[in-house]
Amino acid sequence: MAMSTAFLTAYAKAPQNTPMYENNKQIGIMLEINKQSHTIVNVDSTFMTGLAKDYLKRMIIGTDFSIDISDLILDIEMNCIIPSQQALIVALKVAHQKYRDTFLKRPTE
Repeated sequence: MAMSTAFLTAYAKAPQNTPMYENNKQIGIMLEINKQSHTIVNVDSTFMTGLAKDYLKRMIIGTDFSIDISDLILDIEMNCIIPSQQALIVALKVAHQKYRDTFLKRPTE
């Protein structure tokens, strides 16, 4: 049975001298994406607190991964003021590229 969603993960190195670095050495983002609408329907992360995970989830759910994610990145830069902000952005960009490479490639003719 084919799944209507895809599950992908991406990681980036956490900044040194932060609890995330001491515990995991990296930040991880886990995304469930609807393959027809290309929108993120569920999110998890390696953030340590429930509040951080919930905030990130509310920020990311609904993002369309078939298009540029600059608006999401800007939203993170403006509203997610944390030491691992750049690592989070890198992980999201990696996830976005993985999704596009896997599910949006046009067959060569």
